Amino acid sequence: MSGTAREIVERLLRAGREVDIDTFVGLMAPEGYLEWPYRPPGVPARVEGRTAIRRHLTEAAEAFITIDDHRNVVIHESLDPEVVIVEYDAHGRVVRTGAPFEQTVIAVFRVRDGQVLSCRDYLNPLPLLEALAGAQGART
Repeated sequence: MSGTAREIVERLLRAGREVDIDTFVGLMAPEGYLEWPYRPPGVPARVEGRTAIRRHLTEAAEAFITIDDHRNVVIHESLDPEVVIVEYDAHGRVVRTGAPFEQTVIAVFRVRDGQVLSCRDYLNPLPLLEALAGAQGART
């Protein structure tokens, strides 16, 4: 796919929110990776390569949280034309309980030749831990 780094990142974010795994994976470079420097237990530090990313997204789509909307989206284009930084609030729900879910995210993307080489997702792990605790409590 062609487009600016910003356009590619906007497409990737939309595909993620819409759970369009084929489009998401198609926007990733073959050697591309997703990384979570700050994560709750059980979330991998890094998922690398299209096959692993597809598997991870498929499993995540069946997980305990759905994201319906990205709000307060701010996209920063950097002096490096490959790097785009995105800030946003993810809004959704906890599948098991129906409770609302909100997550603040800052993500750093590197895009080259129309493909995402990397996405480093600096999310706040506390809402995930709270949602997991609430979902586990709903099972008992």
